[in-house]
Amino acid sequence: MKNRVLVLLVSLFTIGALAQSGGELHFCLRSEPKTFNPLLAADDASETVRYLTGGVLVRVNRLTQDLEPGLATAWKVSDGGRTITFQVREGLHFSDGTPFTTDDVAYTIQQLMDPAMHSPTGDSFRSAEGKVETKVLPKNRISITFPAPIAGLDRLFDQVAIMSSKSPQKEMAVLGPYYVWENKAGAYLELKRNPNYWEKDSSGRPLPYIESVKLDIQQNRDIEMLRLQRGEIHFINSLDAEYFDKVASQDPSMAHDAGASLDSEEVWFNQVPNSPLPAYKKAWFTSTNFRRAISEAVNREDMARIAFRGHARPAIGPVSPANKFWFNAKLQPHPFDQKAALQLLTQDGFHLTDGALRDHEGHPVEFSIITNAGNKYRERMATMIQQDLAGVGVKVNVVTLDFPSLIERITSSFNYEACLLGLVNDELDPNAQMNIWLSSSDTHQWNPSQKTPATAWEAEIDKLMRAQAATLDPKKRKEAYDRVQEIAWQQEPFIYLVNKNALSAVSSSLHNAHPVVLRPQVYWNIDQLSLTSEVAGNR
Repeated sequence: MKNRVLVLLVSLFTIGALAQSGGELHFCLRSEPKTFNPLLAADDASETVRYLTGGVLVRVNRLTQDLEPGLATAWKVSDGGRTITFQVREGLHFSDGTPFTTDDVAYTIQQLMDPAMHSPTGDSFRSAEGKVETKVLPKNRISITFPAPIAGLDRLFDQVAIMSSKSPQKEMAVLGPYYVWENKAGAYLELKRNPNYWEKDSSGRPLPYIESVKLDIQQNRDIEMLRLQRGEIHFINSLDAEYFDKVASQDPSMAHDAGASLDSEEVWFNQVPNSPLPAYKKAWFTSTNFRRAISEAVNREDMARIAFRGHARPAIGPVSPANKFWFNAKLQPHPFDQKAALQLLTQDGFHLTDGALRDHEGHPVEFSIITNAGNKYRERMATMIQQDLAGVGVKVNVVTLDFPSLIERITSSFNYEACLLGLVNDELDPNAQMNIWLSSSDTHQWNPSQKTPATAWEAEIDKLMRAQAATLDPKKRKEAYDRVQEIAWQQEPFIYLVNKNALSAVSSSLHNAHPVVLRPQVYWNIDQLSLTSEVAGNR
């Protein structure tokens, strides 16, 4: 695998050296950006603009998943994980010509951690109450000290675009490959090549190769597909399975399946003690044997093959195999084995009578799964679960709700029995899932906001998650999080179903594109992308 990655990286630079410069890249945003302030970016469109325009101190390579130099040439974490010191490049300028210095880094951190700013990016750095200190040091260095240790501190800076402390253009002065040239609200956004961008290719040619990027605001997926087919846009960054198959049938060279993504689809049972469910159902849902049996009675292979047209993989646990470092490779997907499922149920006193499963008190086993209306993949998955569980005598009712109503059920009234939803993962580090696994969290979905852990295994997960967050040793963190994955696999508070594949479509006129599983899948190497000369001349 390492050799293949190395060859691909070399090919990126080799092809890049021969690339045709110029032209205009076209693709679509689902909505217009809510902000151009990179520290406030939370929606997809704003994050896209941040990625294309923002200069960062370090960057996670979306292909290798390694951390690489950016505006900083070197960095060191010290003081038990509280302090990070950067060696910053000299002689750089923002897009408007304003000089870049360590003062700009200090200014950005002050803005990022200002409570009044309410920066979503800043939330990742809030390890404890207290002030964040920045020190500008000799020889173009800067140190940043947080009030408490932060595991994986250096990788968090991949999301922090450095702002100018002096430019009259404020956040519109940028250090990334492009800057915002024109914004026509509700219609399009035009980006131009940053004349002061610092990076060059292996031949010494300035990057990026492409002169400009036009982002059209387009919510309609059918129109976006039509525009791709007409050659009006160069790629679609993320496709669902049906659109992907349409592209593949018309032009296989455009269709790219990068394999399992970080995202998962799962079902869970309501284990909230004060929920308005009958006591006998609460007893079912809090039983490990019951959850394991339901899991083993579901055919994940069929789900991936039918619901997702083969563009998904049976899920194993909280971490997708796409997460190269953190995935616990010792675990395997739960097998489809309805005989074994019935044996587990028998241990809890369940029995089959005339093809219907009953508990030890004689209650027929029947429950409802809620999911969001209009999501055809989840509706198909729920129907397949319904059919599979009928094979062990369980009756499942599928209930689709509008999203606000569904959220109210799972976060407020807790008036539901089981829920089928997905988890979107943007970050590799386990700390990104801290809000799910800590038993005290509001989003500890099956039983949120616990005053004390309800079970011994939840208490162990709490301890492990805090332990991995408190150490800088990657090996120790990995050991702790491997154990978290193992417990989740054994206890199945979430019954993980599938990891959807990362699907995209790329025009043959766009070169050096190598779609990956991490966002942004297609344009992660935006400064290395190029257009063919004939297309470049026409755009």
